[in-house]
Amino acid sequence: MEIKGCGTALITPFKEDQSVDYDVFRSLVKRQIDNGIHFIVPLGTTGETPCLEDDEKLRLLEISVEEAKGKVPVVAGAGSNNTKHVIGNIKEFEKTGVDAFLIVTPYYNKPTQQGMYNHFKAISECTEKKIIMYNVPARTSINMNADTCLRLAELKNIVATKEASSNYDQINEIIRDSPEGFSVLSGNDDETLSLCATGAKGVISVASNLAPKELSGYLNLILGYDFKNAATEHHRLMPLFRSCFVESNPTPAKAGLAFLGLIENILRPPLYPSTRKTFDIMAGTLQNLNIR
Repeated sequence: MEIKGCGTALITPFKEDQSVDYDVFRSLVKRQIDNGIHFIVPLGTTGETPCLEDDEKLRLLEISVEEAKGKVPVVAGAGSNNTKHVIGNIKEFEKTGVDAFLIVTPYYNKPTQQGMYNHFKAISECTEKKIIMYNVPARTSINMNADTCLRLAELKNIVATKEASSNYDQINEIIRDSPEGFSVLSGNDDETLSLCATGAKGVISVASNLAPKELSGYLNLILGYDFKNAATEHHRLMPLFRSCFVESNPTPAKAGLAFLGLIENILRPPLYPSTRKTFDIMAGTLQNLNIR
């Protein structure tokens, strides 16, 4: 299945004792699929993956695959700043039946552009599954430039990049010069329309945790080239896009889901539940948009 449209970077729900609430996670995945989301992305940054144990990650992937039932692709976050560790993750995660992997650029180590190329090439060679690269300089402190991305786009199973650099010139160059079959996905909800209007194929979204019906409908307009109505929906949803980042992700998204009664508002340290101000912002935004 082609990976395009709106994919949700899923949150990980926790119980009061901070164990993973697998039953709630299953219900969240089901809610996403029932509301028309195009693909799901467990174990991304939004899922607080750095604070999850290996057995927890595997169970979350198993549930995702069980609920997706082949209806939508499951893209597993498997990135690390250790190439060998990423390859090990992929070998384990493949056993769950996921469709593709989301791999972030190596954070903290700050490799050169050639180092990043070597990192992704080694990962590409360890699996037959599809790979989506993820460029997010605000989190990693490094930027994969367009030349490196386009070199990697020539590899057979690197099929897309999630671009969250907010550098339109760079993203436009990738869209313009990428080979057939390679896609750009927006890494920021608020940039989705502008990128898709010039050739991107979708978004990996935080906001769709809260509003899967609205975001999948929005992307359906975009994919149908109905940019007039998509623009109207973009402006309507912009308060939600902004509210999801008034504190570090996924803190506001979890506050919103707690307001909707879908999860307990619990995060694993070093993240903590939102301030009351953030909770009220999320509650007001959801009420104004009539999101339930």
